[in-house]
Amino acid sequence: MERLPTHPGERPHESDASPGPARAAPPTPPPTATAAVDARGIVTEWSEGARQLLGYPPSEIVGQPAARLLADDAGTAGAAALRDAAGRERWSGTVALRHRDGRRLRQELLAHRRDADGPVAEWLVASAVTGTPEGQTPAGTPEGEAAGRPAPGSETSGSRAPGSGTPGNEASGNEASGSGTPGSEAPESGTPGSGRLGEWAFRQSPCVLAVFDADLRLVRANAGMEQVLSRTEDQMRGLRLPEIVPHPVSDETEAKMRRVLEGGGPQHLRAGAGPAGTGADDGWSTSLIPLKDPAGRVRAVCLTAHQRLQEHLARQRMLLLSEASARIGTTADSGRTAQELADIAVPRLADFAAVDLLDAPRHGGEPSPAAPASALATTRTAVRSVLDDVPAAAAAGTKTLYPALSPVARCLAQGHGALYDAADPGLLRWARQDPGAARLLGSGTHSVMVVPMRAHGATLGVALFGRHRRAEPFEADDLWLAEELTAKAAVSIHTTRRDSREHTSTMTLQRSLLPQTLPEQGALDIATRYLPAGTRAGVGGDWFDVIPLSGARVALVVGDVVGHGIRASATMGRLRTAVRTLADVDLPPDELLTHLDDLVLHLSADEGGTDGAAESAGGIGTTCLYAVYDPVSRRCALARAGHPPPAAVTPDGAVRFLDVPAGPPLGLGGLPFETFETELPEGSLLALYTDGLLAARDHDIDEALDKMFAALARPAKTLDTVCDRVLTAMLTHRPDDDIALLVARTRALHADRVAAWDLASDPAVVARARKHATEQLTAWGLDDAAFITELTVSELVTNAIRYGRPPIQLRLIHEDSTLTCEVFDSSSTAPHMRRARTFDEGGRGLLLVGQLARRWGTRHALTGKTVWAEQSLSPG
Repeated sequence: MERLPTHPGERPHESDASPGPARAAPPTPPPTATAAVDARGIVTEWSEGARQLLGYPPSEIVGQPAARLLADDAGTAGAAALRDAAGRERWSGTVALRHRDGRRLRQELLAHRRDADGPVAEWLVASAVTGTPEGQTPAGTPEGEAAGRPAPGSETSGSRAPGSGTPGNEASGNEASGSGTPGSEAPESGTPGSGRLGEWAFRQSPCVLAVFDADLRLVRANAGMEQVLSRTEDQMRGLRLPEIVPHPVSDETEAKMRRVLEGGGPQHLRAGAGPAGTGADDGWSTSLIPLKDPAGRVRAVCLTAHQRLQEHLARQRMLLLSEASARIGTTADSGRTAQELADIAVPRLADFAAVDLLDAPRHGGEPSPAAPASALATTRTAVRSVLDDVPAAAAAGTKTLYPALSPVARCLAQGHGALYDAADPGLLRWARQDPGAARLLGSGTHSVMVVPMRAHGATLGVALFGRHRRAEPFEADDLWLAEELTAKAAVSIHTTRRDSREHTSTMTLQRSLLPQTLPEQGALDIATRYLPAGTRAGVGGDWFDVIPLSGARVALVVGDVVGHGIRASATMGRLRTAVRTLADVDLPPDELLTHLDDLVLHLSADEGGTDGAAESAGGIGTTCLYAVYDPVSRRCALARAGHPPPAAVTPDGAVRFLDVPAGPPLGLGGLPFETFETELPEGSLLALYTDGLLAARDHDIDEALDKMFAALARPAKTLDTVCDRVLTAMLTHRPDDDIALLVARTRALHADRVAAWDLASDPAVVARARKHATEQLTAWGLDDAAFITELTVSELVTNAIRYGRPPIQLRLIHEDSTLTCEVFDSSSTAPHMRRARTFDEGGRGLLLVGQLARRWGTRHALTGKTVWAEQSLSPG
């Protein structure tokens, strides 16, 4: 028996009849006619096979219009072919060509669009070339002759037509099948013969079957191969697999086919060929089987492929689910998360997706779906379709009302997803009630999934998925995947809403704990700013405060509690209250921070434990700057606990940091704080801030300080302008941390507003002290305050003489609306108010002072104390 021809038209070798298996040397395949044509119709490549086919050398064709290769009367057909190829990646058809010697040939062409190195794309055109020696009649069918191949069985084994000597055709003979006699088929009315059954099996097999000859050119392809590649057998015959499907997988498959021909045995690949290219994850399994003659020699290769559909779909679902973890919930925006869900579902799961969210209650909390017996109102938040225009879908942002007992309302009430086909009674009833559903089904949607969006026991909305382009309906595994994707989006949306509610609560708490209005005082002009963080971490615990003290002094406080959220804000409130309490005692800055440090340690201990959460809640690591300015002496005393130093600007525009010793952050315990004092000329500027102002992402600390100094040094009419300039210069985006900024301009109480007298430790000087006070009040024009002032001076001076030690000093301080009376003595014993009994001679003086003055108190110095009483000069 002669072997299969290695390519159409090849004569068998004499040595093929010798018995015994032998491994033939790899044959040299004849070239395929290939040419490249750019988008302008100019030939850019011309192969040796093309020269054999049409007789033109490359020098005569390259750079010339491809239209000159068409027959004279085939221009219309060629133009139609080009129109048919527009917008496609592949094209095949029969074209009338003109040989160099003038003959007309009708040739099957297969073209692939490919990207060229230049800006325009090219078409790679291929056609099979027979093994006819050069100079003889070229391949192709002259016009007027039949283009089809002989019918199976019409030729003998020794006189087969080119291209028909294939195992499929030999199956009807004795040599191929191994049994039976040629022509043993039964009549059409009887049982078919084994040859015809074999042909039918080859043609109708559900697997992809193809036969490639010894030159690795396709000679047979079954219906499965034709369907997968979208090409007929006639269009592919004589071409190699990389020429049929240009793709790296085709090159790998051909290399393995060559290994089969060389005796390497069957080969297997986890990939297959497809019209748009293939890859390792396309769900195909390909086997390459050697076809041997009775002598055991490999004469051809049979390619079989089948699609591992379920395994492929399961892998694709897992890949999609894994990808969703990175693509869904990338921002703290519920609308964006809903759109991410729709984007990842289309087109890999569905042809259409829409996400509708329930409106969150105005008072907070979670939205609740209506009962299935009532209509359901939602907001269309996201929509996506494989089509550019989706007339059947409501636009994002519109209100959507689902009728009672509709599939959507029912699924939300039941809490689980459901599948529906176009004939489902519930879906049809919904379409009759809802025009939107009618448009959805009218657009060709044949399969629908409804999936509730639930997270942590709360129902947030519903996701709809539909298929109208893909023929396969949704199945149970698709519903499982949709529920998983929807659950990821629901968790992200729920977290976003919860964080938003917590952020709102924290902001409300933070704002309520900060000063709502600045207190009236005459020592400083003050402006403040507070900017919450713009990150998902939430609001922190930054704060500022302005506290009027006795003697016309004012305390300024800026602090920064570690952490973010409600706990940080609550801790800030506790520390701010403690600072106010300690400031009322008139403690020096270093002593105040020492007491505050002890308080933070107690708060942390009360939280139970030393973990990070307890430390954050207790305030460990909190920084604070405390400053006291005295407008009489124009001196400022400051101490800081781990806080950035304040900046001072003198009236001449010089900017510097005050050299306040850097104490440790609060909560470490056992480490001292130190007070720094400096004199500030009247009109000086003092800037206190938290470290969020300097922690900018787009510049380093030195650049940030330069910008802050430049903004502070520029003259400004108001302190609000100074604050705005500083923030504008320092920030180019929402800050990553909270920012508190306090800017103060110093005032001074000159000598004409302060009067002081040294007094002897003698009860006789009390009357003299009253006289000094009334005379000074007359000089200030405050005669109306003389009565209360005389009583206050008399009581305080008497107590200092009776219970204190010399030296004793009386001082009156006149502010715009306040008069302060101070008596100093060198004793550290502080007076206290008590209730006098009926026959007691003393004990009523401080009670009288407390009733007449707006407030009174005692402040201690390194030596001695000062008892003061403050009265209002405003009417009433």
